[in-house]
Amino acid sequence: MVSPLSRSVSKREPMNGETLRQTVTVANPQGFHLRPAAAFAKRAAQFQSTVTLTRDDRRVNGKSLMEIMFLAAEQGSELLVEVTGGDAPEALPALVEIIAAPSMDDGDES
Repeated sequence: MVSPLSRSVSKREPMNGETLRQTVTVANPQGFHLRPAAAFAKRAAQFQSTVTLTRDDRRVNGKSLMEIMFLAAEQGSELLVEVTGGDAPEALPALVEIIAAPSMDDGDES
Protein backbone atom coordinates (compact mmCIF):
# COMPACT_ATOMS: atom_id res chain seq x y z
CA MET A 1 0.00 0.00 0.00
CA VAL A 2 1.29 3.49 -0.83
CA SER A 3 1.48 5.93 2.06
CA PRO A 4 -0.83 8.97 1.98
CA LEU A 5 2.26 11.18 1.69
CA SER A 6 3.19 9.57 -1.61
CA ARG A 7 2.30 11.48 -4.71
CA SER A 8 2.43 10.72 -8.37
CA VAL A 9 4.71 12.90 -10.46
CA SER A 10 3.72 11.46 -13.84
CA LYS A 11 0.46 9.71 -14.63
CA ARG A 12 0.76 9.21 -18.38
CA GLU A 13 0.97 5.70 -19.77
CA PRO A 14 4.48 5.06 -21.08
CA MET A 15 5.33 4.32 -24.65
CA ASN A 16 8.65 2.64 -25.39
CA GLY A 17 11.32 4.53 -23.48
CA GLU A 18 8.95 6.86 -21.63
CA THR A 19 9.65 7.33 -17.93
CA LEU A 20 7.11 6.94 -15.14
CA ARG A 21 7.93 8.67 -11.85
CA GLN A 22 6.52 8.59 -8.35
CA THR A 23 7.73 10.13 -5.12
CA VAL A 24 7.22 7.89 -2.10
CA THR A 25 7.92 8.36 1.60
CA VAL A 26 9.92 5.69 3.46
CA ALA A 27 7.49 4.32 6.05
CA ASN A 28 9.63 1.70 7.80
CA PRO A 29 10.69 2.90 11.29
CA GLN A 30 14.21 1.52 10.61
CA GLY A 31 14.34 3.33 7.27
CA PHE A 32 15.15 1.82 3.89
CA HIS A 33 17.71 -0.51 5.45
CA LEU A 34 19.34 -3.69 4.11
CA ARG A 35 16.33 -6.00 4.05
CA PRO A 36 13.86 -3.73 2.20
CA ALA A 37 16.64 -2.39 -0.04
CA ALA A 38 17.59 -5.96 -1.00
CA ALA A 39 13.94 -6.79 -1.70
CA PHE A 40 13.69 -3.65 -3.84
CA ALA A 41 16.83 -4.45 -5.86
CA LYS A 42 15.72 -8.08 -6.33
CA ARG A 43 12.24 -7.02 -7.49
CA ALA A 44 13.65 -4.29 -9.76
CA ALA A 45 15.91 -6.85 -11.43
CA GLN A 46 12.83 -8.84 -12.44
CA PHE A 47 11.79 -6.04 -14.80
CA GLN A 48 13.39 -5.14 -18.10
CA SER A 49 12.88 -1.42 -17.44
CA THR A 50 15.65 0.79 -16.14
CA VAL A 51 15.02 1.69 -12.48
CA THR A 52 16.56 4.66 -10.69
CA LEU A 53 16.10 6.03 -7.19
CA THR A 54 16.78 9.64 -6.24
CA ARG A 55 17.08 11.16 -2.78
CA ASP A 56 17.99 14.83 -2.63
CA ASP A 57 20.88 15.15 -5.13
CA ARG A 58 21.83 11.44 -5.14
CA ARG A 59 20.64 9.36 -8.08
CA VAL A 60 21.36 5.61 -8.06
CA ASN A 61 20.68 2.42 -10.01
CA GLY A 62 17.61 0.81 -8.42
CA LYS A 63 18.84 -2.65 -9.36
CA SER A 64 22.06 -2.26 -7.35
CA LEU A 65 21.80 -3.01 -3.63
CA MET A 66 25.15 -1.32 -2.99
CA GLU A 67 24.04 1.90 -4.68
CA ILE A 68 20.67 1.89 -2.90
CA MET A 69 22.43 1.63 0.46
CA PHE A 70 24.37 4.83 -0.32
CA LEU A 71 21.06 6.74 -0.20
CA ALA A 72 20.91 6.20 3.60
CA ALA A 73 17.16 6.79 3.51
CA GLU A 74 15.71 6.92 7.01
CA GLN A 75 12.01 6.86 7.89
CA GLY A 76 10.29 9.92 6.44
CA SER A 77 12.77 10.33 3.58
CA GLU A 78 11.24 10.98 0.19
CA LEU A 79 12.56 8.88 -2.69
CA LEU A 80 11.79 9.49 -6.34
CA VAL A 81 11.33 6.20 -8.19
CA GLU A 82 11.83 6.44 -11.95
CA VAL A 83 11.12 3.52 -14.27
CA THR A 84 11.81 3.62 -18.01
CA GLY A 85 10.74 0.85 -20.38
CA GLY A 86 7.93 -1.25 -21.72
CA ASP A 87 7.07 -2.88 -18.39
CA ALA A 88 7.16 0.38 -16.42
CA PRO A 89 3.39 0.35 -15.66
CA GLU A 90 3.83 -2.97 -13.84
CA ALA A 91 7.19 -2.14 -12.28
CA LEU A 92 6.42 1.23 -10.71
CA PRO A 93 3.60 0.18 -8.34
CA ALA A 94 5.43 -3.02 -7.34
CA LEU A 95 8.56 -1.06 -6.41
CA VAL A 96 6.75 1.81 -4.71
CA GLU A 97 4.93 -0.71 -2.51
CA ILE A 98 8.23 -1.97 -1.10
CA ILE A 99 9.39 1.52 -0.09
CA ALA A 100 6.01 2.51 1.35
CA ALA A 101 5.59 -0.66 3.45
CA PRO A 102 5.81 0.01 7.20
CA SER A 103 7.81 -3.23 7.56
CA MET A 104 9.00 -6.08 5.33
CA ASP A 105 6.11 -8.19 6.63
CA ASP A 106 3.77 -5.73 4.86
CA GLY A 107 5.79 -5.52 1.59
CA ASP A 108 6.19 -7.86 -1.34
CA GLU A 109 9.50 -9.71 -1.24
CA SER A 110 8.92 -11.78 -4.37
